[in-house]
Amino acid sequence: MNARQFLERPSKEAIRELPTFEGLPLQKICLVRTTDDLFFAQDEIFKVSHIGFDTESKPNFVADQPNTGPHLVQIATRQYAFLFTLDYSSGLELLSEIVRSDNLVKVGFGLKSDRGPLCNKLGVMLDPIIELSAAVRRLGYQQQVGAQAAVAVVLGQYLQKSKKLTTSNWAAKTLSDGQLLYAANDAYAGLCVYHELVRTAPQVLASVNPPKP
Repeated sequence: MNARQFLERPSKEAIRELPTFEGLPLQKICLVRTTDDLFFAQDEIFKVSHIGFDTESKPNFVADQPNTGPHLVQIATRQYAFLFTLDYSSGLELLSEIVRSDNLVKVGFGLKSDRGPLCNKLGVMLDPIIELSAAVRRLGYQQQVGAQAAVAVVLGQYLQKSKKLTTSNWAAKTLSDGQLLYAANDAYAGLCVYHELVRTAPQVLASVNPPKP
């Protein structure tokens, strides 16, 4: 019997040749900082059943330094992205409600590893989730498939990833436009991958996140 044949994850060079993933523009990204922002976020987010979800943390460059993240939580719908900084105390109640809501399925990459740090910060468990790395691997990949590779194989597009932005200070009091775009579109890209899988390969989403007993 022949050994199972796995698909080959595209190389970084091949991914860069694809059309660029455009993502959401700045005017569709809301950094939640006011009461009006909170009402807007609540109205838009609870209109839908599935949201793109991601977090960012200030990187540690010193060995054995404790991780104090996440410092930013990103939530995307098809129209908007909402960025919650963990130092904005007025937003923590809504953010906690979103994180634990059974009516909102959180989709994204690396969400299982976000659960512990988020629980430490907010006191609630991130659930329910759909871990897209597991779903995309079910298409036939043996290797791990992160956000950039998933956007390439599922959407046929190039999700740009700047190392400078990835390792930037996500705990800064003021986030740059580049940081806002990067963070928002990480969450938005996950949502786009999810909806394309629903359309083209719904079988890979089955039992990715089994229901709670």
